[in-house]
Amino acid sequence: MANRSVSKDGATVEVWSKTCQILRRELGEATFGSWLSQASLREQDGDVCLVAATGVARDWIRRHAWRRIGELWAQNDPMGRSLALKSKMEFEGQGSATAAPALEAPPLSARPQAEAPRTAPEPSAAPQSTAPGRQQGLQERFSFETFVPGPSNEFAFAVARRVASWADGHFNPVLFHGPYGFGKTHLLNALAWEAMQTGEAKRVVYLTAERFTSTFVRAIQDRQTAAFKAELRNADLLLIDDVHFVAGKQNTQEELFHTLIALIEDGRRVVLTADRSPSELSEMEPRLRSHLQSGLVCGIEPADRALRLGILERKLAILAQAGGFLPSARGEVLQFLADRFTDSVRELEGALNTLIARVGGDIARLSLDEAQAILRPHLACSEKRVTVDQIQKAVAEHYGLKQTDIISERRARVVARPRQAAMWIAKQITTRSLPDIGRRFGGRDHTTVLHAVRRIEALKQDDAVLARDLDAIIRKLRS
Repeated sequence: MANRSVSKDGATVEVWSKTCQILRRELGEATFGSWLSQASLREQDGDVCLVAATGVARDWIRRHAWRRIGELWAQNDPMGRSLALKSKMEFEGQGSATAAPALEAPPLSARPQAEAPRTAPEPSAAPQSTAPGRQQGLQERFSFETFVPGPSNEFAFAVARRVASWADGHFNPVLFHGPYGFGKTHLLNALAWEAMQTGEAKRVVYLTAERFTSTFVRAIQDRQTAAFKAELRNADLLLIDDVHFVAGKQNTQEELFHTLIALIEDGRRVVLTADRSPSELSEMEPRLRSHLQSGLVCGIEPADRALRLGILERKLAILAQAGGFLPSARGEVLQFLADRFTDSVRELEGALNTLIARVGGDIARLSLDEAQAILRPHLACSEKRVTVDQIQKAVAEHYGLKQTDIISERRARVVARPRQAAMWIAKQITTRSLPDIGRRFGGRDHTTVLHAVRRIEALKQDDAVLARDLDAIIRKLRS
């Protein structure tokens, strides 16, 4: 089968160029750039095919732009040809054994009607406990194997594995708490899957606090409270995610309190998560809050830089396996993501998802400038503007200096290293150019700023204390 790009001087390219001009104007630069700019026209045995960089991009085009592309193509193509839609992997015939079934795109000239969303097929090799797990809302991608432990979460990880193994000597209840997006739900899901595997005769119940509340309210309305209580109190292990959701809901808190008492007194196990420690849940009923504190409270801290890099590498490996390409990316790109997305692992993974959706297997060749350009439109609206002046003040405060020290001519290491750190942060989280940053640091030359940026970049690879300092300062500036 002969596959080749459409000739650049052919009528086909001219038709597609006109189509793109209109789509760019109608969809906007950011949306067009994210989903359509990487698509290309290819010929296969005389037929013309629009090839998206990834399956994700193909699906987006099909859902959101396919009808419009069909209209524009039909209007501009004098030959009246049809146009197929495939991902790059489908077109090149790679990964056919493991790839999802192709979405058969109808000819664009037919102007297809919108179709109902398709439901993803269930994996055929799932463990026996998967079906009840799905019914409870567990997510298969959250397992101990895909969880990346590090200094900020290794204690919670060890506790979760011990509970999942049904080991004796456990504390009851166990509460994992920490900021949004740092692995609490992942850990609770992983614990549930493992517990169902290691204790096949045990009854594991997982639900969010929101679902606990809504089910309880419905049970009251239907006069089924006895069945609701029996369902939960017969569990060998009860897992409740985001328990802070019940704060301020008097009746729900009352029921949860009695459920905990019944389970704990009967030797059953309870594990919960919250976004804060129990002592900070001020809207929660005091005796419930006291019981949450009576067992083992495990804090999960924000991931440090090394852990964020580990999470990116693991996520890249998973995406590469699903997409059929090598799990490789430039170190500077991964380091940029790790330094830029410090507030949430979900945001960190989302940024990598965006890059993969845009370039697919070409992620290995993606440069830092290209990665920043792809992510910039998606981040501009949510990014807090931080000034160089604020950075200087934050760095000075962190190191016990005055802001005037940071911009002074002093060259002592106690001042020079924080000054370099401030320049590095300014380069990372502001849009200022090197000369502009230099002017704000006492009129220094841009080469001085460049040297500082490179120096800190090199030092933080091996200096864990410096890396933590930079993380703490950036987090404070963005909070």
